[in-house]
Amino acid sequence: MRRSLGGCDRGMNAVDTNVLVRLLTADDAGQSAAAQAVFRGRVWIAKTVLLEAAWVLGKVYEFEDGAISQAFRKVLSLSTVTTEDEDGVLASLALVDKGMEFADALHLCSRPKGATFVSFDRKLVQRSRRAGIANTEIAGEGTT
Repeated sequence: MRRSLGGCDRGMNAVDTNVLVRLLTADDAGQSAAAQAVFRGRVWIAKTVLLEAAWVLGKVYEFEDGAISQAFRKVLSLSTVTTEDEDGVLASLALVDKGMEFADALHLCSRPKGATFVSFDRKLVQRSRRAGIANTEIAGEGTT
């Protein structure tokens, strides 16, 4: 994965969720071939595309969290692929390996440094603490 240079990069394609999903599922021969062709060139993937793709893969295709993480790692390891907030995305995938859902992990890893993550979701806060994430609390129960 190449780091984003910021701004527009001519010759690079920013992909939609459906292109990434076709690449990972190969469930439509024509669209899968087209997705593979896109990924032979330079590709940029937004965090929102990864977030939506994780939801589609989990809910529609019934991928387990570990399989989603593995698939994303494989795509992101391609030398032609750049992603938004590489460090945050990779940290999120590491949290998936520790039992967190990708969406929750991405939310946690996208917050500003030092910010407390506040949620009404007790299970999310518990999982984040078990994964070693500091500064998470239940809304209304902390000091914020």
